[in-house]
Amino acid sequence: MNKNIIYKKKNKVILIAEISANHNGLCSNAKKLIYSAKKNGADIVKLQTYTADTMTIDSQRNEFKIKSGLWKGSTLWDLYKKGETPLSWHKTLFDYAKKIKIPCISTPFDVASVDFLQNLKCPFYKIASTEITHEPLIKKVAQTKKPIIISTGMANLYEVENAYKIAIKNGAPEVILLYCVSNYPSKFSDFNFYNIRILKEKFKCRVGFSDHSLDNRAVISAVSAGAEFIEKHIALEKQKNGLDILFSLKGKQLKTYRNDIDAAYKMKGSSSFYVSSLERKNIKLRRSIYCTSSIQKGEKFTDQNIKIIRPANGLQPFYYEKILGKKSPISIKKYSPLKFNLLKRMKIKIIK
Repeated sequence: MNKNIIYKKKNKVILIAEISANHNGLCSNAKKLIYSAKKNGADIVKLQTYTADTMTIDSQRNEFKIKSGLWKGSTLWDLYKKGETPLSWHKTLFDYAKKIKIPCISTPFDVASVDFLQNLKCPFYKIASTEITHEPLIKKVAQTKKPIIISTGMANLYEVENAYKIAIKNGAPEVILLYCVSNYPSKFSDFNFYNIRILKEKFKCRVGFSDHSLDNRAVISAVSAGAEFIEKHIALEKQKNGLDILFSLKGKQLKTYRNDIDAAYKMKGSSSFYVSSLERKNIKLRRSIYCTSSIQKGEKFTDQNIKIIRPANGLQPFYYEKILGKKSPISIKKYSPLKFNLLKRMKIKIIK
């Protein structure tokens, strides 16, 4: 396995495009979504690997019915039957992604799906938020000795820690956590991007953001908070129907999203205090100390013969009170700035 497949690209946030159920039951649509992901700036494309019978049972009992949200009125069986990416498509989709040079990964939802994906040489895996307590699945994925991305939606810190430890203990070479709000779509009031910092500090790992919001300001905030990976659902240009369509980016919207991520990362800057070279050039707009009349050697500096004015060609204003009342060691012409060489001759400490 290429150990760089999970990417540590310098100066870049990694964008994962999630196809999920937006293929609407057509393999040709799934291929188009992979192409759109590549064309519009995604670094990785992701599938979901499950069948309805590995997720639930075909029952009309009340507890198997969805009572609120986007999929209200459906049974779990009907939802997963409609949304599944058939196993028979997977090789075609992995091969197509390889052909157009975009890595393809998947989220397995059961242990058997891990073996299936291993045969397809899936480079690494994603554990969905709903599976964070699925210890046998996490253990199985970790035993592949490939990196794991784990979404934290709905989980408390104990549950995140337990999943993280299981993955590491069973051989995962790296675990990346994705801060996630499992509310579809997510509202601004749902987010606490300080969670990204908490996860980084507690687990000493890379942390990202799984975005189910309807506004690019959420991802900008996440990147500013330190997210290194972003996952976002995608759909086709002008697509109107799909189980995830409401919180998916359509076609070229992904490119705008990519650009907003890159801009946010660039503005986040480095961990040390930084002033740009272009900004430093504007220091001349500050003030400095000038003579307002000619000063003779031995003459005292007073508020009548020196003044703090623009431009900044001389001593900074914080020396003003330090030189008032002191004798000038040299003669200075009217309207000339006071220079640093005066400080040493006047035995005034230079402030750095």
